[in-house]
Amino acid sequence: MAGSGLWEWRSSGSSWCPSSLRDSKDARSEEIEQGYLAIAAESEVRLRRIGEAMVLTVKRGSGSERLEEEIEITERQYRALWPLSEGRRVTKRRFYVPVGDLVAEVDVYGSDLDGLVTAEVEFPSHDESLGFQPPGWFGTDVSGDSRFANQSLARNGLPDVSE
Repeated sequence: MAGSGLWEWRSSGSSWCPSSLRDSKDARSEEIEQGYLAIAAESEVRLRRIGEAMVLTVKRGSGSERLEEEIEITERQYRALWPLSEGRRVTKRRFYVPVGDLVAEVDVYGSDLDGLVTAEVEFPSHDESLGFQPPGWFGTDVSGDSRFANQSLARNGLPDVSE
């Protein structure tokens, strides 16, 4: 069983990122645009472009145990489906940042979500996710906060963190 943790933090300028990312001209990153074709309580159908790759993803379930299937699609298929996601989209740049033996996917959001930065780490087991000690720059843990799920961000925009 795979688990994941999601932590969120906000700041301005470049102070948000760890020095290993800030100081590296070679930090691996890629642009991501994704739109949701269908969203239900326990499932979603997502369209995503990561660099030159385009995929259609179906997810079912919630929490750390989810079924996920990805199917590569062509540029023509992507262009045909993309308009159907209008009003349910997210754009971001994903950085891959080493955190010990793991890798954090640090997403810097754009467009209507400008200023939001999240980090997600996937773990080999549920026990490892429970024992994880995040670095200080991770900020507030929002793992269980559905307002920070990408599908919620795509539909509802930035959550009000004062609640």
